[in-house]
Amino acid sequence: MSTILVNTLTGTSTAGSIAVTGEGNSTTTNLQQGLLKMFVRGNSSAAFTVSFNTSSGTDLGTGNYDYAFTNNMSATEYPVTASAQTANAIMVSYSNLRTTAIEIDTHNDSGANTNTGHTVKVHGDLA
Repeated sequence: MSTILVNTLTGTSTAGSIAVTGEGNSTTTNLQQGLLKMFVRGNSSAAFTVSFNTSSGTDLGTGNYDYAFTNNMSATEYPVTASAQTANAIMVSYSNLRTTAIEIDTHNDSGANTNTGHTVKVHGDLA
């Protein structure tokens, strides 16, 4: 078994693009596109205990939170996964996707906004 120790990986033909051979050796995946670009574990007031590429959180009202990115996204169409951390919130929806931030709402089982802990993850391309 060999160990490779590096601080930086750079593609040979395109600096920001590294292809990884997939299972079965018949397909490749772009390494950078598969990486998580932002995550946050927020509480009921938009404060966060753990985050990546998140510069600040803003409480916009009951169950409505806005998180600013440290490094912007390249477009406003990016994949988002969000979940609530308590039994009284059954859904997290996202809206107002911007290159600089994302806004989410946490809802209870009646559909009304409710304050609760939540997790947000963003994939896509950074600017």
